[in-house]
Amino acid sequence: MDNASILPAGTIRRTKPRTSAPGDTTRSFAAVSRVVKETNLLERTRLFYILLFSGLMLALGGAVTGFILLGDSWFQLLIAAALGLIFTQFAFLAHEASHRQVFISGPANDRAGRFVATAIVGISYAWWMNKHSRHHANPNKVGKDPDIDVDTISFQEADAAKATGLLALITRKQGYLFFPLLTLEGLNLHFLGLKALFVREPVKGRWIELSAIVVRFAVYFGAIFWLLPLGMAFAFIGVQLAVFGVYMGASFAPNHKGMPLVGPEEKLDFFAKQVRTSRNISGGIWASALMGGLNYQIEHHLFPNMPRPHLAKARDIVREHCATLGVPYTETTLLQSYGIVIAYLNRVGLSARDPFDCPMVNQFRRS
Repeated sequence: MDNASILPAGTIRRTKPRTSAPGDTTRSFAAVSRVVKETNLLERTRLFYILLFSGLMLALGGAVTGFILLGDSWFQLLIAAALGLIFTQFAFLAHEASHRQVFISGPANDRAGRFVATAIVGISYAWWMNKHSRHHANPNKVGKDPDIDVDTISFQEADAAKATGLLALITRKQGYLFFPLLTLEGLNLHFLGLKALFVREPVKGRWIELSAIVVRFAVYFGAIFWLLPLGMAFAFIGVQLAVFGVYMGASFAPNHKGMPLVGPEEKLDFFAKQVRTSRNISGGIWASALMGGLNYQIEHHLFPNMPRPHLAKARDIVREHCATLGVPYTETTLLQSYGIVIAYLNRVGLSARDPFDCPMVNQFRRS
């Protein structure tokens, strides 16, 4: 089965299995789970993650060494871009730890994930866990999935229709502006994470995270402003955050954007809900390395604690079951997915109000 022709991008419709009752897909997921467990695809792959972490630390060490050796040079912006890529790869690793993909023990995963997210990347692990867990429970479900809530970009026509002024101008062309706006996403992620640590409600590990983030930024900014002239220092930080934001957004956006939305009152079984709202990216090993395993989004949503190296084998099993049931299995190339996302966002953006419309004139027109 293939891609967006099966599920029109951005369509808001009921997502019921076409040839089987909900109970059939529920039983099918039990069968898929059985095969996955019997094939040992949920077994930990500690060597892979040890090598991955070691490789990323070596890359980070190399970037820091290059930063020190280059000194007062505009070639430092290449180091800044490299850091943006490296921090994103660390963020992928923290994401996997949050899903219990790295260690058997939950606390061990949390300790590792919190350290990588806060001390290395500079983002709140508790905030990410809360937001991402809600997304996994109800992907693309209106009113439940925080990833489709309006935040400059509108993912639903109803949200786009409420936009006014400058936001309406952005919303009407938001598909074309999506990637340029991602240059600010790195700053946004840091801000939202810090903001979540200052809420009145209890936050697990609040002071540990705040301490780690403060130390991380003190060391990071201190080194940059100490070794570089003021203008170059700001340019360095801007490039690093821009690359980080674009890389993060470009890796997560293909997963669900432009896939069917689930209405707030709709009830779907787990298998249908996860498969029908998710999109895989073809490319195999290179795509998995580039996107931190997010290219196997369907399998990741069905088996969120499955280690990255096993997702490719799980894909074959899941595709076979989907073909048997007649459940659409969506997979595109990375470039095709970007085209789908841009077209979908532009289509949603058409619902935005014309910022130059005069409410008084419109009232007279209707009367």
